[in-house]
Amino acid sequence: MNNLKYPLLKSNIKIGVTAPSSGVDMELHSLIDESKKAMESRGYHLSIGKTVWTQNKAKSDFATIRANELMSMLLDNEIGAIIPPWGGELMLEVLEYLDFNNFPEKWILGYSDISGLNLAITLRTGIATATGPNLVDLRGSQMDSVTGMWNEVLGTKFGDSIIQYSSSEFQESWDHSNPSPCIFHLTEKTEWKTISGKNEKIKGRILGGCIDIIRHLIGTPYGQVNEFRRKFTNQEPVIWYFENCELTAADLKRTLTQMKYAGWFEDCLGILFGRSAVDIPTGNYCNLDVYNDLANELAIPMIYDIDQGHVPPQITMINGSFAEIHVEDGRGTVIQHFI
Repeated sequence: MNNLKYPLLKSNIKIGVTAPSSGVDMELHSLIDESKKAMESRGYHLSIGKTVWTQNKAKSDFATIRANELMSMLLDNEIGAIIPPWGGELMLEVLEYLDFNNFPEKWILGYSDISGLNLAITLRTGIATATGPNLVDLRGSQMDSVTGMWNEVLGTKFGDSIIQYSSSEFQESWDHSNPSPCIFHLTEKTEWKTISGKNEKIKGRILGGCIDIIRHLIGTPYGQVNEFRRKFTNQEPVIWYFENCELTAADLKRTLTQMKYAGWFEDCLGILFGRSAVDIPTGNYCNLDVYNDLANELAIPMIYDIDQGHVPPQITMINGSFAEIHVEDGRGTVIQHFI
């Protein structure tokens, strides 16, 4: 069995910014300028790639160009981590052009479409990847206590552990006309919920991301979950975390059923669902019905409305780490062991 590999974020490093999915339209270039200023005020240096500044036909550039820029930054010894500006739609196109045999131990941090890239990397290489804030989420003069954990999590050494706690409030909707120092407008009370209605404690190797994109890895060379478990974790049980960006309830259930048929839930001890910006019923079938049905089918704990995904803030989840998830009286604790 090969060991999982955990990158290490060091202080004052150079961070590569590339857009393997969507780049930034010209009228929004100020977001990158703000992000650069904020990150440099925290001691980081940014190397911003050409793909960041362009966007056409639902992507930053041709797939080969996006892949080449990403690989160039990965192989650049002066760049210590990579944080894309945000997600997008067509990251999936770049996977066939990446050299998975030559990936260095280097963090890639992001969510949405980027989570598909990250899960593919972890499954193929055994290198841990991070689902958490994108670059534009870090452009504030301040960071809330949940978002602000990203650098401490990525700075955790192999063999050590890191603990994160659920937020006290989350953002229900954007208010761009009223800028916030921490970017988000945290106004609604956070409550982590369980299908059982009871407190829950689960342990296992954690994997996941935005379900809209990672479902497309099923049946491809980039979604071999059982092969990953055999090669890197000695078949340890799994905890999945998902967040739904745009799927209807029926599409969400179809996706989860396909994952079950593909063996993704073998030896699964629990599933976490992030808060969703959408709950699009199919008839009278809604997201909560999906969670209930899956809990009954798999007979495992289901935890939902966690701090993960498109309804900020979000805990930084490390694909491949051994995690302990505790939910008690609506509050959540995530302990991740880099082992």
